[in-house]
Formats: sequence, C-alpha cells, structure tokens
Amino acid sequence: MRAIQTIKNIWKIEDLKNRIGVTLLLIVVYRFLTVITLPGIDPHSLSALQTQTSTGLMSLLDMFSGGAFGRASIVALGIMPYISASIVIQLLGIAIPYFQKLQKEGESGRRKMNQYTRYLTLLVLILQAPTFLINLKVQMAHTGAAIPSGAWFQISSTIILAAGSMFVLWLGERITDKGIGNGVSFIIMVGIIARLPQALFQEILSRLNEAAGGLIGFMGEILALLAIIAGAILLVQGTRRIPVQYAKQMIGNKQFGGARQYIPLKVNAANVMPIIFAQAIMFIPISLMGFGNVNQETWYGRFFGPLTDHQSFWYNFVEVLLIIAFTYFYTAVTINPKQMAEDLKRNNGFIPGIKPGKKTAEYIDEIMSRITFPGSLFLALVAVLPAFAGFFGVKQSFAAFFGGTSLLILVGVVLDTLQQVESHLLMRHYDGLLKSGRIKGRQGTAYS
Repeated sequence: MRAIQTIKNIWKIEDLKNRIGVTLLLIVVYRFLTVITLPGIDPHSLSALQTQTSTGLMSLLDMFSGGAFGRASIVALGIMPYISASIVIQLLGIAIPYFQKLQKEGESGRRKMNQYTRYLTLLVLILQAPTFLINLKVQMAHTGAAIPSGAWFQISSTIILAAGSMFVLWLGERITDKGIGNGVSFIIMVGIIARLPQALFQEILSRLNEAAGGLIGFMGEILALLAIIAGAILLVQGTRRIPVQYAKQMIGNKQFGGARQYIPLKVNAANVMPIIFAQAIMFIPISLMGFGNVNQETWYGRFFGPLTDHQSFWYNFVEVLLIIAFTYFYTAVTINPKQMAEDLKRNNGFIPGIKPGKKTAEYIDEIMSRITFPGSLFLALVAVLPAFAGFFGVKQSFAAFFGGTSLLILVGVVLDTLQQVESHLLMRHYDGLLKSGRIKGRQGTAYS
C-alpha cells in the first residue's frame, strides 16, 4: 500500500512526473538506436560477431553499449570513448597548468573542460571506428559474408559511428538536465539491465541441465549475489564522521551558543568512477589488437594477449592497481581538504584538539588517506569478483553481475535516482520512498 501511495504522490508532482517521463522517453530512443544496423550490413550475417561478444572482454564492451556492439549498430561504440576522453582531460588537469587553471574557474572553466572532452571524444571515435569496421569485416568473413568494399563505405560508416556515439552522449546530457539521475551513468545502467534477463535465463537452464544439485547451486549463486549487493551498498553509503565544534558568536547584543556537528567523509568518495576509468584503460589493448584479430604468436600479441582476457591473472592484477590509483586520484580531485579547512575557519568552526587552518587541512587529508585505502581495496575486490565467479562454474554472462562496473553502476545509479525522487517528494512535504524518509546516494543525503 505504501508503494502505491508513493506512486500517487509522484504523479501529483508535475515537475517530477515530467522528468521521469523525459527520462523514459530518451531511454526508449536510445534502445531503439541499438537495434539499427549500419547501412550496407546484413543483420543475419552477424552471428560470428555476436559469438565474439558473448565471451571475454568483448562481452563487457558489448554490455556497456547495451548490446549495440554485437549488432553492429549505428551506436555500437557507445559511451566508452567519452569516458576515455574524460580520463585524459582529468589527468591533464594535474599535469598541465592551463587545465589546472580551468578547474579553478568554476562553472565557466567546467564548460570549457567539457568542450575539450567532446573534441577529444570525437578524435577517439574517428580512430576507433575504423578498427571496429576491420573487426566487423573479419567476423563477417567467418560466416561467408562481406561488408561493402570501397572508401565510401569506410568513410560514411566512420561518420555514422562517430555521430551515433555523440548522439548517445547528447541523450545522456539531456537526461541529466531534463530527467532524473546522471545521464551517462543511466545509459550504461540501461545497457547492463538489458543483458540481465537473458543472462539469468541462460544460467537457470545451465543449472537445471546439471545431473544433480543444479537448483541448489543456483540458489547459492542468488544468495551470494544478494550478499555482494549488500556489500556494494555499504561501500557506496559508508562514511567516516569528523566532529566539528562551532564557536559562540556575538550578533548585536545577543550571544549564540556553539553547535556540535559532523563532517561526513565518504569511504568511497570516488564512487564507481575508478572502475569505469580502469576498465576504459583495459579496453585499449583489445582496441590496439584489432578487437582480438592480431596473431597471438607475435611479440605484441604475447604481450597484450593476457590483457584481453578478463579472467587472466595479469588482466586482474593490472586492473586492481589501476583501480587503487584512480581511487586516490579521483578522491583528490573531488575532495579538497584545504578548502574544507578554510570554510570551517570562516564559519568559526574547528575540529576539537586540532588547530584551525593548515593543521585542520592536514588532519582531514590524513583521515581521507586512511579511509580511502580500504575503500579502494574493497572496490578492487568487487571489480575482480566476476573472474572468481567464472572459476566456480558461473556462466560468464551471469558472472558479470557478481561485481565489477555492472554491479556498482546498478547500485550507485539506482540509489542516486531514488535519492532525487526522494528529494522531490520531501521538498513538497510528501512521504519519502522509505519510512525513515532518508536515502543516501553517491552525491549526498536527503533528509526528512
């Protein structure tokens, strides 16, 4: 009954209803685009490509594109080129003074950085699209088919693939501005969810076909998955609270007493971004190898080969190192201890036992370093869980939901979306989604 009443409350809020409607409409448009095959390509001759994208690292790439990669869709390259470009631009913000200056210019600097990110995304797409077409040609040859020959097909298809990905990026930005939640993350989440029913059905059939204990094994998988989801929620919501005392103030002839509050520092301030960044980097070797079409006997085939198998030791080892590094990097970008210390001092606040100013900034930085390390380790553990699930006989399509980007994006985006809906309800004095009236998301907390 409470759920029905919440839906009624949502329906009464015109702005919230419109935002949800816009989000659903744009998602339908995106899903429609994922089934439109490139002009000149026979959809019935893509069986080899779909087989290639059903296993290994290519299955993750296909998942992030919502299945568009395996269908040779006009949006086959998806949103990952934008993620890769974002990584490069943020790294430039550390190394190049010009980009450091843009980061400090507020909204105008952010718009300029976004513009550079789009330019770089377009460059990545222009380089990546021909590689996709080469892989498509090889895979179609396995079925006795062929892509149209000639430079015009190559040029036109490259333009279509680049335009398709940029349009998906535009849809994501429209969801952020006019809809509910973070648009880019929402689009990735939709692609992941689209693969869940088929993966679940295949896993059930696989277990039922076992001679004995198949159903019990499947129930064990579900319980393990629920436990991992609970751990992911704790990782997303976990905080370390620092006590802050606000000093007494004199305003006119009245004295106001100090108040004791807390600064919540998130254990995983970087959220899911380190895994997204790390896996975007891990897609580079498979792109350099022509999506796996390079002779494994060559020196570069032997070097990059293990990095294209997401169950190999070296792939997971490098991914863990990248996740830990990106966790510290992204936390340093999003959390500024000096600014927090200055804000406390400006508002007559202080941490008991710590001198205001520089000492406070050092204390906050030390606390962040302490809580970020275990957070990064747990984040890395969640990222490599699909490989462990594969070792225990879980089919790869279903094992992908046991951790990694897929699980954390699902948890993080769902919590963010619920938080935004909760905020709209509470702002208009309606009951929230939960009885406590409180949902923590990746961006903050909504209180009743």
